Amino acid sequence: MDILQNVSDEIHRALYIKSLRKGLSRSVNRLVPAPYRILDRWRYLLEYTEELREAKEKVLQDIDYYIDLTMKRVEETRGHAYYAKTRDEAVKLVNDLVGEDKLIVKSKSMVTEELRLREELAKNGNTVYETDLGELLIQFSRDKPMHTTAPAIHITREKAIRILRKHGVEVRDDMSTTEIVGMVRIFLREKFVEADIGISGANSIAADTGSIFLVSNEGNIRNTTSLPPMHIAITGVEKIMPSMDLAFKQTITQAAYAGLYPPTYVSVISGPSSTADIEFERVYGVHGPKEVHVILYDGGRIEMLKNEVISEQLYCIRCGRCQAECPIWQLVGNIWGGNVYGGPMGMGWTAIVEGIEKAASLSHFCLLCGKCREVCPMKIDMPRIIRYLKTYYFKYVRKG
Repeated sequence: MDILQNVSDEIHRALYIKSLRKGLSRSVNRLVPAPYRILDRWRYLLEYTEELREAKEKVLQDIDYYIDLTMKRVEETRGHAYYAKTRDEAVKLVNDLVGEDKLIVKSKSMVTEELRLREELAKNGNTVYETDLGELLIQFSRDKPMHTTAPAIHITREKAIRILRKHGVEVRDDMSTTEIVGMVRIFLREKFVEADIGISGANSIAADTGSIFLVSNEGNIRNTTSLPPMHIAITGVEKIMPSMDLAFKQTITQAAYAGLYPPTYVSVISGPSSTADIEFERVYGVHGPKEVHVILYDGGRIEMLKNEVISEQLYCIRCGRCQAECPIWQLVGNIWGGNVYGGPMGMGWTAIVEGIEKAASLSHFCLLCGKCREVCPMKIDMPRIIRYLKTYYFKYVRKG
C-alpha cells in the first residue's frame, strides 16, 4: 500500500481512539505553556540558542575532524570509542560488547530507537528494561515513542495502570500518580542493582574532553550509568559540541525548551570511575563502571549534509517543542511520522534515517502554519524542509 494512504488511514483511525485523544489533550495542556514560563524567567537561555546554532554549524561543516577529535579524547579518559556508519555496524558493536544472556538497564535514547536496539539485544537472550517511566510504558505496550522527550505522553493514567499491572508492577486502579511512580521505583530498583550492563544515549558530547552529558529528572540515568560494571553510550554524531561549556549549554537548553527547567540531574561522564586517594595514584573501576564504551553513530546523517535543505534538521537538539506546538501532532502525536520520529521535526529526521521518499509521502499532512519554526530554539526552517519534501513527492515518488 502507498505510504501516503497507509498513514492517512492510521491518522483517521487515531482520531477515533478516545484514550489517545484524552492522553494527548491532558499532556499538551501542561506541556505547551511550560517553556514560555521558563524562558520568561531565565532569559539567558535565549542567548545560549544563538551560541549553539553557531557551534552546530561549525561542527557539521567539519564533521570528520570533530568525530576524530572526540574519539581521541574519549580514549584519553580511559574510555573506548567507536564510529558506526550504518545501523548494522552499530548493532554489531553493541552485540559484541554485550554478548548473551545479560541483564541490561537502558535509559531513553532516540538513537537506540532508530537501531531497534532493545529488540536486537533480546535476540541473543538478553533481558532489557527501559528505566525511563515513559519509555518503560512504551516497551510494555509495544508502542513507539509519541514525543522525543516524553515518549508516553499519549498514555492516560488509567491505561498506564493497566499496562504496568500486566507486566508485574503492583499497581491498583485507585492509586494516585505519585503512588504509581512509587511502585515503578520498587520494580526497577532490583534491575538497577543486578544489571550487567547500562546503556544510554547522550544529550551532548564534548569534543575537547570526550565528556558525555546526560540530563534527567527521574534519576534513572544516574543509576543506569553508574551501577552496572559496563556503560555503553550511543549517540548521533550531530550531538558533538566543540567544547565542554557548549555541551553543557546544549544539554540544559534542551531541558528548558522541553519545559523541564532547571533539570533535576545533569551527569557528566568522562571515562570509567576512578580514584586517586592512595598516594594520588589514579586507578580505574571503583564504585561505578569499570568500562565505558562510546559509539558515535552516523546512520545517514553525514550523507544528508550534502542536501542543503534537509541538512538543517541536524541542528535539532531534540527538545520536542515543535511537536507540542503543532496542530496535527496535538491531534494524533507521532502517528504522523516514520518508524521513530513524528511531527514537524519528524519529517526531516525521517528523511535522514529512513529515506527522503518515505518522508516525502508523510509531508502532505503538514499545514505549513509555521508554528514549529517560531518556537524552535535552533530556528530550523521546518516548513521549508517540508515544502521541499512535498515537491520531491510530486517530482519523484508519485511518478513511481
